[in-house]
Amino acid sequence: MREISSSIRFEVRAGETVPLRVTASTRLSVHGGAIWVTRSDDVNDYWLEPGKTLRLRRGERLWLSVERGAQAYVVFYVPKRPDERAINWFARVGERLGARLRGGWRTV
Repeated sequence: MREISSSIRFEVRAGETVPLRVTASTRLSVHGGAIWVTRSDDVNDYWLEPGKTLRLRRGERLWLSVERGAQAYVVFYVPKRPDERAINWFARVGERLGARLRGGWRTV
């Protein structure tokens, strides 16, 4: 098993404003109901329907809310760093090459 991304899930209830600080570049995905997103350093606010995503920058602040009588949740996905994918690729190639050199045997 390999980790593709990490995710964090938050529920947002009606009448609640959730302040968040983004510590790593992530992607926000909306589920259940529509979410109102206010971002620091952005003059626009965002009304995101379920299934929509928004890319977030490291260090920005967010305020999330929903309409009265509604409930929704958001999932923050933190992708693995590209350099980790390259390292994993080199490791897999090395394993295959080593297996061929050992006649198909793997070291346990």
